[in-house]
Amino acid sequence: MMQKTGPASPQCAADMLFHLARSAGQDDSATPLTPAQWAALRFFARASRPSRTPSGFASFHATTRGTASQTVKSLERLGLLARVRAPQDGRSVSFEPTEAGRDRLSRDPMRRLEAALGRLSEGDVRRLCEVLQASMEAVAGAQEAAVLGTCGDCRNLTPAEDTEGGLPGCACTGDRLAPADFDRLCVRYAPDPSRLGKTARGGHE
Repeated sequence: MMQKTGPASPQCAADMLFHLARSAGQDDSATPLTPAQWAALRFFARASRPSRTPSGFASFHATTRGTASQTVKSLERLGLLARVRAPQDGRSVSFEPTEAGRDRLSRDPMRRLEAALGRLSEGDVRRLCEVLQASMEAVAGAQEAAVLGTCGDCRNLTPAEDTEGGLPGCACTGDRLAPADFDRLCVRYAPDPSRLGKTARGGHE
């Protein structure tokens, strides 16, 4: 069956998404970062604590661990990322943006795209997110790759009423989740269609 083409076709939509991501992410600063460096800096600012590792970034960015490690090291040398050792296990290391890294993120070129999307209605943004989420899951499934997602839409989420502490939890790690954790990226994410579009912080929208 021939794929439909034209201004309202999957091909056109794919072309527009690709162009939009490339043009919105263009760094025109005096000391530009590469697209991979920007992706890593954003990831470590938004990822859950257990996910802030080079292997976590490799899964998110669909690249090798070696390439991901080189990107992380380059951001360390620039003073934009810092190593943090887990207090309960001195051998475990995660990465977090430094003050300079957070300052750089405040000038993230992707904010131009965020501003453009901010002019849409809340309903349109929600529908766009649902379409993009479904598309990412389909592509990831075809490639047997990790899916981008957050705790609030994950099948591993344990509702607050099913935990002893009265807080939602992660069935993978056993961690309790604070409200701020629901919007963080997690490499253990597994899509749960029943939660898409809902606020799993303890109820439904």
